[in-house]
Amino acid sequence: MRINPSKQDQRGRPVRLSDSRQRHFLFTGAQPALPIYVESIGYNPEQESIDREEGYPCFHWLETVSGEGTIEVAGQRLTLPPHTGILLYPHIKHSYRKAGDEWSTSYITFDGSQAAPMVTSLGFRHSEWFKWEQEASELSGHLTRMLIAIETADDRSGLDASSGLYRFLLLLKKYGQVSSGSSLFQHMERLNPLLAWLDSNYSDPAVGLPEMAEQLNVSARYLNMLFRKAFGMTAYTYLIQLRLSKAKELISGLERKPIMQIAQEVGYRDASHFISVFRKAEGMTPEQFRKLH
Repeated sequence: MRINPSKQDQRGRPVRLSDSRQRHFLFTGAQPALPIYVESIGYNPEQESIDREEGYPCFHWLETVSGEGTIEVAGQRLTLPPHTGILLYPHIKHSYRKAGDEWSTSYITFDGSQAAPMVTSLGFRHSEWFKWEQEASELSGHLTRMLIAIETADDRSGLDASSGLYRFLLLLKKYGQVSSGSSLFQHMERLNPLLAWLDSNYSDPAVGLPEMAEQLNVSARYLNMLFRKAFGMTAYTYLIQLRLSKAKELISGLERKPIMQIAQEVGYRDASHFISVFRKAEGMTPEQFRKLH
């Protein structure tokens, strides 16, 4: 069952969120069979005060559309102005209320057998406050687009809402800045010149961590910090994976190049070293990989 407000106004035109109506959609039924599903989603033009001693039973995202609110969670009092939101883990005690004359919010709650693994794999290992740049319209308007889609379509299976939720979590990973840190998008923006340079120079065996750091005019330590934030690995590990990816393209290509030649083309002077690195990463030799593919 889905609790759904009227989809159209009196003239039969599609409703837009600009009409300032409260919206609340509750999904039940088949949705819990999905690995990750939307339990509820909504928009509240006048957010009321909430006190939850036992927390909420599902993952709960709350973001400010306009005005400002405050939330108390885990012994902290946090403000929620526009372009901020908070992801709450299930059963975490919290309370929130408006901080001024107005506070409008959008929210989404979700659960599923893979909800916790997915959230933690994205690096959100506990309840967390996020902010994002005003230009990140993909993230700012995503819940609004989901609400409009729900109002204009009949998603009884919950599949569309679930895919929208998955997209939302990826956008939060891309644009969301935890506390005073930088977003993945900002780290990628910083790394893009180096990544483009590596795409053209990975075949040079002289390229290593010092040469990579020099391209961005940063220290090797700072470069590794950027790569860990963006990719979860060091800069040199990224280079090795790039070389192996290019090698796999050549190995599985129509032209049967000798392994020694492929090793040289992806930046290895010594074919035996290349084979050793490849076997460690792929669990098989380059020749075995060729036969398989």
